[in-house]
Amino acid sequence: MKKSELKSFLDFKAEQYNTPEFIATDPVQIPHQFSKKEDIEIAGFLTATIAWGNRKSILKNANRLMEMLDRSPYDFILNHSESDLENLSGFVHRTFNETDLFYFISALKNIYTNHGGIENVFTENAEKKSLQPAIHEFKKVFFEIPHPARTQKHVSDPLKNSAAKRINMYLRWMVRNDKTGVDFGLWEKLDASQLSCPLDVHSGNVARKLKLLKRKANDAKALAELDTSLRKLDASDPVKYDFALFGLGVFEKY
Repeated sequence: MKKSELKSFLDFKAEQYNTPEFIATDPVQIPHQFSKKEDIEIAGFLTATIAWGNRKSILKNANRLMEMLDRSPYDFILNHSESDLENLSGFVHRTFNETDLFYFISALKNIYTNHGGIENVFTENAEKKSLQPAIHEFKKVFFEIPHPARTQKHVSDPLKNSAAKRINMYLRWMVRNDKTGVDFGLWEKLDASQLSCPLDVHSGNVARKLKLLKRKANDAKALAELDTSLRKLDASDPVKYDFALFGLGVFEKY
């Protein structure tokens, strides 16, 4: 397929799947339940953190978590008491359990109280053409207070060769304004051109079939390679192609 043909094909597929109907089957539906900026940010971050495995299980557990946070995640994080935390006991999604959740609540409180919020941490550490170094710095801030060693595995680090799929998906939700109502475009100081495609087994396999990606492992090096390919197709909004790659891989078994 020629480059012009590939671009036309992927533009069509991105438009096909980047619609409000996408929300109903995707974890992005969880932050869409809220209207306050901080609630959307926190609901999105916590949902993205557990967004691996069976999609029905992800949605079930993310909804359960929002209920545990009294459907006011920002207020809960800033103002919770020890007894409130007891209500979170027993939460588990795969390897993410109550120990991790307790720490996430503390870390987010620290970020909103002492660092101006999640958006501010990413904005302060963003590079012109990439947010991958900002993810690394975010992780350092997130774990700057005493924490269980086990919990560190739940926040990926691109500088340790992780593709950081879930955080890149979260950043797409927060930064990209798709004008169709899927991605929020909440963080206006960052730009869609800085985003990286959430790379997983589905998008990776489709990208290889389309010769957008040669590297076999779905790691940070593969992400950089895919970024380069997608920026050649659309430098201003490369991650719109996440919808195309995901749709082709999951819904069309491409």
